[in-house]
Amino acid sequence: MSVRLHSRHFPDQYGVGFSVEARADGLRAELPAVEVWVWDDAWLPDFIGQLAADYQGWTEDRRWQTNHLAVRAVFHSRGHVALTWDLQPWASRADTWRASITTWLEAGEQMSRLAADLREFLPKP
Repeated sequence: MSVRLHSRHFPDQYGVGFSVEARADGLRAELPAVEVWVWDDAWLPDFIGQLAADYQGWTEDRRWQTNHLAVRAVFHSRGHVALTWDLQPWASRADTWRASITTWLEAGEQMSRLAADLREFLPKP
């Protein structure tokens, strides 16, 4: 299972756009137009960075969301984090598809590397 962010672009000075591809056995889903903006509640790299900083664990699910992409983080025993990536191209249409993939990372170093990679890929405008 994997989730890949790619094809970054800058729609204007306040936002960053990118594509998301999710793959698992028998599944390939792609969102070509995810956008994040400086006025969004939380920046994805900051969200992941906070998870990495809290490597000793937390009790409640933590969530980040933008227009077509949501990420849910759950801390599990033995220092692992389950990140569930929900892709949905249309939130308001009844005939739309939705895909969810859960990736597992070590709460410390792997989460820190993911946060650093996201900061490089998604700089705040």
